Amino acid sequence: MTRATINHLFSLDGNVALVTGASRGLGQAMAIGLAQAGADVVGLSRSGSAATGEAVTATGQRYHDITCDLSTATPETLQAVVADVVETMGGLNILVNNAGIIRRAPALEHSAAAWNDVLQVNLSATFFLAQAAAQQMAAHGGGKIINIASMLSFQGGMFVPGYTAAKSGLAGLTKALANEFAPLNINVNGIAPGYMATDNTAPLRADEQRNTSILERIPAGRWGDPSDLQGATIFLASAASNYMHGAIVPVDGGWLCR
Repeated sequence: MTRATINHLFSLDGNVALVTGASRGLGQAMAIGLAQAGADVVGLSRSGSAATGEAVTATGQRYHDITCDLSTATPETLQAVVADVVETMGGLNILVNNAGIIRRAPALEHSAAAWNDVLQVNLSATFFLAQAAAQQMAAHGGGKIINIASMLSFQGGMFVPGYTAAKSGLAGLTKALANEFAPLNINVNGIAPGYMATDNTAPLRADEQRNTSILERIPAGRWGDPSDLQGATIFLASAASNYMHGAIVPVDGGWLCR
């Protein structure tokens, strides 16, 4: 292959990507990476994502900001989100289901509210948004769905039973949707970030003992940066991954190898 051919494999020119949880952290970094690869971006968040929009438009790509609280979003709400994307941007080719929340408490004390909140945002809303996106993609030749899983899609963790259940469920959902959507030319895959320096992990990094124990186990010897997800995201969103269905790609500094 020529260099031009290889570059084309990873180009997202002409694509529209919807990224949830786009206002900061992993979602913001992935939105910017997709724009740098040529995609126009729609960012969904609870309170707006102006900073992400500025970074995306600085690359020369279009940006559309959608405010939506996934903790209360119904399937009908998410159908309306996809309709908004299509009307505003002209289509939808890529969905990155990134938005997530975490509630920390021992299992003996974990409340029903905490459990239900996490399952709603991290799993239920993800499914119904993927469903709505896939309906649009199937009618227009296909697309790419990328679900953001977790190390706790593979492990149990401590004090986060709802989060572990949701992220384990998301890994299974990724495979289930891959089976059904592959004949529709829709690739469904996932990324499992390792320990990333985001708001969700701030309590762990602030705990000197936990921080040290985590770093000692990571072969790369550092916390991940949100930008570390950009390469995997572009790959799974591009033609380079056209024969990948149902994979969960760890981006974890080697955590799962230990």
